[in-house]
Amino acid sequence: MNYDVIIIGSGPGGYVAAIRAAQLGLKVAVIEKENLGGICLNWGCIPTKSLLKSAQALEYALHAADYGVSISGEIKPDFAAMVKRSRNVADGMSKGIQFLFKKNKVETIFGTGKLAGKNTVEVTDTDGKKTKYEAKHIILATGARSRELPNLPIDGKKIIGYRKAMVLDKQPESMVVVGSGAIGSEFAYFYQTIGTNVTLVEFMPTAVPNEDEEVAKQLERSFKKMKMNVLTSSSVEKVDTSGDKCKVTIKTKKGEEIIEADIVLSAVGITPNTEGIGLEEMKIVTENGRVKVDGFYRTNIEGIYAIGDIVAGPALAHVASAEGIVCIEKIAGLNPEPINYGNIPGCTYTNPEISSVGLTEAKAKEAGYEIKVGKFPYSASGKASAAGQKDGFVKLIFDAKYGELLGAHMIGGNVTEMIAEMVVAKKLEITGHELLKTIHPHPTMSEAIMEAAAAAYDEVIHL
Repeated sequence: MNYDVIIIGSGPGGYVAAIRAAQLGLKVAVIEKENLGGICLNWGCIPTKSLLKSAQALEYALHAADYGVSISGEIKPDFAAMVKRSRNVADGMSKGIQFLFKKNKVETIFGTGKLAGKNTVEVTDTDGKKTKYEAKHIILATGARSRELPNLPIDGKKIIGYRKAMVLDKQPESMVVVGSGAIGSEFAYFYQTIGTNVTLVEFMPTAVPNEDEEVAKQLERSFKKMKMNVLTSSSVEKVDTSGDKCKVTIKTKKGEEIIEADIVLSAVGITPNTEGIGLEEMKIVTENGRVKVDGFYRTNIEGIYAIGDIVAGPALAHVASAEGIVCIEKIAGLNPEPINYGNIPGCTYTNPEISSVGLTEAKAKEAGYEIKVGKFPYSASGKASAAGQKDGFVKLIFDAKYGELLGAHMIGGNVTEMIAEMVVAKKLEITGHELLKTIHPHPTMSEAIMEAAAAAYDEVIHL
C-alpha cells in the first residue's frame, strides 16, 4: 500500500481529516483537482466574509457622522478593489493549507480522483495522464456546487452562481437574487450595501426559511430598511436574457410581475459532487442523491468512507471538519463520540448577523414540548446602543418541565461570535436557571443571552 489514507478533496472536511490523520501517525495523501482548501476557502466561507467586511466598512464610512466622526470628500465603493482584496484573502488561506500540509507531512496529489477498486484511487492530471495509488482507507470529500433550476439555467454571464458573484468584472446596477438562504441573503446584503438595486426572491413564506420565524421577520425588516426589494412566497417563472437586461418573470402573492435586472444570481442550494468518482462502479449505496454512511462515515464498502456535503446532514464547513475528525479517529482505533446533529450551529453573516442552534419555537412545539421562551431585544442592550446596532434580539427556548435548553436564535451584531456559548450550553445540558445565574460581562452583547434566559423565568432585569 502507498498510504494508510487517501482523501479525495481538500475542502474543510478533507484537509482537516488529513491533518488529524497525520497527527495520529498515519501516512496520508490528499487528491485535489483545483486549489487546496476547496470551495470554502477559495469560493465560499472565506472570500465572501471578506466581501461582507468591505460592505461593513463602507456602511461605517457612510454613517460616520452618527459616531461623531467627520469625513470629507466622496465616499464610494471600489468594487474591483473589494474583489481583489477578497481574492487575496482566499489565496492567503489556501497557501496556509499548503504550509499546514508541509508541516504535518501530508502529501498533495493534484488531479481528479476516482475510485478504481476497494483500495485504489485513479488520478487524472491536467494533461490526461492517469496514475493509480493504493491505500488501506479512502475518504470521499468531494463537496458540492451550485444547484441549477430547470427554468434558471446558469450561463455564467447574466444568470450566475455564487462563484461568479464573487468575481464579476464590474458592479451591476441591478440584481435579482433567487433564494434567501445564507448564500442568497449574504450576497443580497453585500450588493445592496454597495449600491446595487437588489430584489431578493424567496419561495417560502419568510426569508432565511430555516431560521426561527421571528428572526426571519427581523431580517426582512432590516433588508427593507436598506431599500432592498424582498419578495417572499414568490418564485421565478422564467428569465429572458435576449436583451441588454434580464427580464425576470416572478410569480408573487399579488400576481405576476416582471423585473428587469443586469444580473440574476441563482442561490437555490447546492448539488453534491458525486458524479464521476466511481460510486456506481464500486456499487456504493446512495440515498436521496447522497452517499449513505453510518455514524463513523463508513460506506457499505469496507475501507471506503464519505464526509461533508456528499452525505446527509447540514452542508456546512464546520460539520464537514467535525465529520473528518470523527472518521479519522475511528480509522486510527480511537473511540470518538458520534456527532450530535441536533447541536450544530448555523450562521448567516448579513447585517444584522444571524446565528442559531437547536429547535425553533415552531419545531419545539411540533415535537410536543411544553416550552418556556425568553427574548431580550438589542434595543435594551447598553453595548448594542453604544455600537449603534440596536436591531435584533436573542431568543432562547427551554423545556418547561426540566429546564433544558432546546434552541437558541439570535439576530444582531456579533451574534455569530456568541452562538458557541449556546452550543456548549446545549451539549452540557445546562438549564435555564443555570444560564441566567451565569455572570456575563458588562457591557457586552452577550449579556442578552443571560437576560433572555432570565426573561423565560420572569426574572429579567433590564426590560
